[in-house]
Amino acid sequence: MGAWQSYRLRLQRKRWRIRAFRKRRDLRPVANRTDDIRASDILVFCTQRNEGVRLPWFLKYYRDMGVNHFLFVDNDSTDGSLDYLARQPDVSVWTTRASYKRARFGVDWLNWLLSRYGHDHWTLTVDPDELFLYPFCDTRPLRALTDWLDASSIKSFSAMLLDMYPKGRMDSQPYQPGQNPIEIASWFDAGNYTIRKNPQYGNLWIQGGPRARVFFHDDPERAPALNKVPLVKWDRRYAFVSSTHNLLPRGLNQVYDEWGGEKASGILLHTKFLSTFNEKAEEELERRQHYGASREYLAYAEGIRENPELWCKWSEKYINWRQLEILGLMSKGNWA
Repeated sequence: MGAWQSYRLRLQRKRWRIRAFRKRRDLRPVANRTDDIRASDILVFCTQRNEGVRLPWFLKYYRDMGVNHFLFVDNDSTDGSLDYLARQPDVSVWTTRASYKRARFGVDWLNWLLSRYGHDHWTLTVDPDELFLYPFCDTRPLRALTDWLDASSIKSFSAMLLDMYPKGRMDSQPYQPGQNPIEIASWFDAGNYTIRKNPQYGNLWIQGGPRARVFFHDDPERAPALNKVPLVKWDRRYAFVSSTHNLLPRGLNQVYDEWGGEKASGILLHTKFLSTFNEKAEEELERRQHYGASREYLAYAEGIRENPELWCKWSEKYINWRQLEILGLMSKGNWA
């Protein structure tokens, strides 16, 4: 990378940090328990709107993993989820009625909270429908991974977004609060993924899976990106650029081996496609607060009308992280 490009990226990072500082005025604290955060705590950062049905399992899942504190931005929920979060003893929550789109789809809000509270912590930035998997997660707590990353001087850890879906119609099995969504959405695409390098930020750009196969089959290059860097040893100088797809400084995106080896990586089980999906898609389509004039949700609405089923004869049923490693979707690298 040339000196001029490096300089431009430094300016861009400064601009994102200034935007985040200004957007802090959008946020009103409802329950701020950040004084309880200890120096060694692992933190989750999340934005949510009307995800009350998902939150009980989401919190249980990450608590069991070893997360110590949750920091939420609630974007004007109407389903009681804000009150639910405010009652949780390990949750701090802010609310806003400001535009999600004008906050760069929530990135500005999270960049501010990460800068203010995440500095020098291992931070996991995820959505309410994302469940993080890492090598040996069935036998080792998340702190074992972060301790190894610290010892290896690694500051960021990648995870591919893996879309999970049920066999049959998405609306055939009602999802209940507190239920493990993988009990219903237990299938995934093992192949049909494309990978290319983003020349500007240095990250890998991954597309494919059932969303490309079903909703973007005529134009797969417009399918959502599946590459993410959710786990970061945060520094207040850092900034996410586009969701957790990439961040600055640029080196934090280089979470792969360019010389033919493998670096450790994880998976985000993406549980969007439950019985709640149709209603959520209609709500978000009406709000028009998502990227690209909400074209992703337009594709969902059209695809659901034609065929509300993602399962096909090549679908694989999820077993565990080792299965995903065998399939080449994640790697334990040299973490033994």
